[in-house]
Amino acid sequence: MKLATYKDGSRDGQLVVVSRDLSSAHYATGIANTLQQALDDWNFISPQLQDLYVTLNQGKARHAFPFDPAMCMAPLPRAYQWADGSAYINHVELVRAARNSEVPHSFYEDPLMYQGGSDDFIGPQDDVVVPSEDYGIDFEAEIAVITGDVPMCVTPEQAVDGIRLLMLANDVSLRNLIPAELAKGFGFFQSKPATAFSPVAVTPDELGDAWQGGRVHLTLQSTWNGRKVGMCEAGPEMTFHFGQLIAHIGKTRNVRAGSIVGSGTVSNKSVEVDGRQEWPKGYSCIAEKRAIETILDGKPSTAFMKFGDTIRIEMKGKDGQSIFGAIDQKIAPLAGKV
Repeated sequence: MKLATYKDGSRDGQLVVVSRDLSSAHYATGIANTLQQALDDWNFISPQLQDLYVTLNQGKARHAFPFDPAMCMAPLPRAYQWADGSAYINHVELVRAARNSEVPHSFYEDPLMYQGGSDDFIGPQDDVVVPSEDYGIDFEAEIAVITGDVPMCVTPEQAVDGIRLLMLANDVSLRNLIPAELAKGFGFFQSKPATAFSPVAVTPDELGDAWQGGRVHLTLQSTWNGRKVGMCEAGPEMTFHFGQLIAHIGKTRNVRAGSIVGSGTVSNKSVEVDGRQEWPKGYSCIAEKRAIETILDGKPSTAFMKFGDTIRIEMKGKDGQSIFGAIDQKIAPLAGKV
């Protein structure tokens, strides 16, 4: 099934069930008011939501209305936990190669993760508000999952069973703030502002055979200022699948219902053409494009995002239909700063 959260003036919004083709929706009132409520009692509530989903897809829901992504908050407008991985090691390899730094062997055995702010997410069509262009504004196209309760010391295989929903993410990064933060040895903080998520979160069964082994085997599209810059394959090159990412969190603690876990930037390896490396599938963040330029030409030539820039992130099924709806955002200055 497909779920979204509509804006209603509150912090947590109103849970709605969305049709498979994203054309219509129905409030889940009487079943669950919010997505977190559904996650907290998933075994009891999700069958009721599924029944409404079936009725909606059959065109028999009495109070259905046209689905409007502009009305959506993030599926979980705030969460108990947002942990983002770097599951595509090719991304790390590129960034490190651009600064002549080797990737430690441990990176291939143990996932990289950081804990992001989870008190304030951005809706799929909300502006990305940044105080200054000088911060080095970048998008990051990712996949994310929402978990149920997952116990400490869970195995990666067991952790996959704890995944309730999947969605897309724009993990906004402020690249020019990162070096000074990492130099302190304590990780990202101000360089990782509020994250945006797709209009709709879907249960794994909605992906059919594209959901295999904790990976989504589909193409993630990134369109910057109306130009398609990324058509990256999300499945084969995901070094650590979502079960491994969740198990990494659960090594020393429980993972509670409503935790969001991100994949990190979806990234694909280069191919050699006439003795030169090329990246035909493009990129899912500007930092990677700049790393490629540095590797090929000795310096980056692509600038980071400016106020007024737009970014669209979307994933389509094998039938060509949008699965999660699109993240479609504009970069905007903080009111009073410009």
